[in-house]
Amino acid sequence: MMKSCLSSVLFALLTSLSLAVSAAEPSKTEPANAAFAQVAQAITVHLNTADAETLQRELAGIGATKAQAIVAYREAHGNFASVDELLEVKGIGAATLEKNRDKLMVD
Repeated sequence: MMKSCLSSVLFALLTSLSLAVSAAEPSKTEPANAAFAQVAQAITVHLNTADAETLQRELAGIGATKAQAIVAYREAHGNFASVDELLEVKGIGAATLEKNRDKLMVD
């Protein structure tokens, strides 16, 4: 009986010590995730120079058809004067613009 009680106490002590040590170690994935987030935020899409492939790849909610519509609008009407002018492109709504506003810029 004494042996099993002692084993239980020893097990509990080692488990708590193990948890304390692992909690004190810094996460090895944190810096990588933070760096990835910074790179993702750093991507800027220039509406007046980006091709359809870039628009499709970098912007949320923009597929091939909408990307082509953006390029066609730019070719027909000239360069975008502001990011808000993107709302004039057929198929681009306020929600899509707001999802991508931080990534967009005009030259």
